[in-house]
Amino acid sequence: MSQASARDHDRPRWYEIRVQGHLDPRWATWFDGLNLTHDSDGTTTLHGLVPDQAALHGVLQRVRDVGLPLLAVARVDPDPPDVPTTEPR
Repeated sequence: MSQASARDHDRPRWYEIRVQGHLDPRWATWFDGLNLTHDSDGTTTLHGLVPDQAALHGVLQRVRDVGLPLLAVARVDPDPPDVPTTEPR
């Protein structure tokens, strides 16, 4: 592993974490201030800037500790282009 790629996990990245069920907005504090979005399919997406891989693992541990079924984790661009989708949000 190169030195540059070894440090890559230590920089802030934008993530979306999708869980089953709708969380009350007050849970945002518990999940390090990530934004919560209720999706029409009965899921919640936690999204925002995560400082590093250690912080990401901490958020995922909280998802586990609360007993939420984890559906997906994705690193995303901070400003995705406005592209029409067929999937409701």
